Amino acid sequence: MSTEPNPEPNPAMAPDGDPEVYYLNMGPQHPSMHGVLRLVLKMRGEEILEAEPVIGYAHRAHEKMAENRNYLMFLPNTSRVDYLSGMIYNIAYCQAIEKIMDIEVPERAEYIRIIACELNRISSHLLWFGTFLLDLGGITPFLYCFDDREEILDILDSVTGSRLTYSYGRFGGVTMDVDSAFVARTRAFLARMRDERLPKYRRLVGDNVIFRERCEGVGVITRDVAFRYGVTGPCLRSTGVAYDVRRAEPYSIYDRFEFKIPTRVEGDTMARFDLRIEEMEESCKIVEQAVDGLPEGPIMPAKPKKRYRPPAGEYYFAVESARGHFGTYIISDGTDVPVKLKLRTPSFSNLSSMPDVLRNTMVADTIAIVGSIDVVMPEIDR
Repeated sequence: MSTEPNPEPNPAMAPDGDPEVYYLNMGPQHPSMHGVLRLVLKMRGEEILEAEPVIGYAHRAHEKMAENRNYLMFLPNTSRVDYLSGMIYNIAYCQAIEKIMDIEVPERAEYIRIIACELNRISSHLLWFGTFLLDLGGITPFLYCFDDREEILDILDSVTGSRLTYSYGRFGGVTMDVDSAFVARTRAFLARMRDERLPKYRRLVGDNVIFRERCEGVGVITRDVAFRYGVTGPCLRSTGVAYDVRRAEPYSIYDRFEFKIPTRVEGDTMARFDLRIEEMEESCKIVEQAVDGLPEGPIMPAKPKKRYRPPAGEYYFAVESARGHFGTYIISDGTDVPVKLKLRTPSFSNLSSMPDVLRNTMVADTIAIVGSIDVVMPEIDR
């Protein structure tokens, strides 16, 4: 420690020759990063001058693994890319292969997939909601959210045997049928969620003046920034763009259901919060319609294939995950092992916008801004 009254600043901590400018590392072990994300912040006092996200601390080589496994063997990997949207990713991979090979999916399996994926979307939003509020100092919403999420995990566990990383989808259908107990529990959850929980979340959090002060006008993503970085999901819809793959490029049987695509125009942290609350309500509507219209019948094709060899060529298939546009790009040479399997994950594009979004904000707002993006690091470090 220096004993001088006014020691000279350390040149390494004073970039640009300004003694008030310094670098601050946030992460990769910071609890609010929700994974091993590192932000290198160039600061002047408490103002962020520049921000650089640093990724790669948990790279697991899923895409390279796909080149060394046949299409069926890669199925368990899919839900581990984004473990919060695991069901959506697992089913999306099945749908990509089905589209390439013209595999017909039974009606009942399509309805079951919609129910499972939308429940998974709600559970993902609930985990985001609870941990986001916990980061900002709100403990009570976290407990409520995990109580609701636990009910969803129990419902999905009853037919999949898993609570987090699912391998429920198969090329042409699903592994297990649902029974009357599954339907009854799903209806009970929907009734509580729509009539009790969502109104409570709006009163408890959305109308809280302290929360609104922390979020309104903070971390604005403009439409121009969203377009330049390929931002999708709630982050894009908060800028007023009603883009949702379920409507823009309908897949499965989503075109049979009535649901809205909520949007906001403010583009701030508060808008992203409001959108996810509304999206949970819309997902409840979709699940309710799917449960009401659930037909009888098989859940797999009569004669499923034993080996899957897509025709040689390049293919792309996209779905709407809890965080945005998720795409599967496959290059096939006609064998049962892909030449290349590339995953387009929304968290990578959404996080890429942070240098523009965090610039000229205060470091105290960083946790709120990054938390509102809902980044899942495993789908970036894949």
